Amino acid sequence: MPGVSMTVNGKAVTGEVEARTLLVHFLRENLRLTGTHVGCDTSQCGACVVHLNGKAVKSCTLLALQAEGSQVTTIKGLAKNGHLHPVQAAFKEHHGLQCGFCTPGMIMTAVDMIRRIPDLDETIIRQQLEGNLCRCTGYQNIVKAIHAASLEMKGARA
Repeated sequence: MPGVSMTVNGKAVTGEVEARTLLVHFLRENLRLTGTHVGCDTSQCGACVVHLNGKAVKSCTLLALQAEGSQVTTIKGLAKNGHLHPVQAAFKEHHGLQCGFCTPGMIMTAVDMIRRIPDLDETIIRQQLEGNLCRCTGYQNIVKAIHAASLEMKGARA
C-alpha cells in the first residue's frame, strides 16, 4: 500500500492507504478525527469540508494521496489555546446548529468564506453556502452566526 504524509491540524502525520482511499476516510479512520463527517459520499452536502492549504474543500472529493505534503485543517484544528475560533463561538452564541451533523462543514466553509470575501451580507452568505446542506434548520441562525463572526473578525483585522 502507498504511504501518505501531510500535516493535519499542525501535526505531521503519515499512514498507509489504499490508492482509492478518500481524504475524509483517511482523516476519520486512520487518524480518528471524526469531527469531519461523511454525509452523502457524492460531494453534495458539505459535511466533510476541511481546509487544504488554507482553502475549503470537500474531503470526499479528494484521494488521501492527493493531499500528500499538504496542510490540512479540520474542525478539531480551529480552536487555539482552549479558545473557540470566532466562527465556532458565533455558531454557539447565535444557535447556528440543531442536530450538529452539518455544523463542522458549515463552520469550515464559513471560515474560508470570511477569509475570501471582505464584506459579507445575508445574500452573499446564502449563495456561498449552496454546497452545504442542513436538513434541520432554515439556515437563518447559521447566516446570522456567519455574519456576526465576519464582523468580529473584520474588526480584529482592522
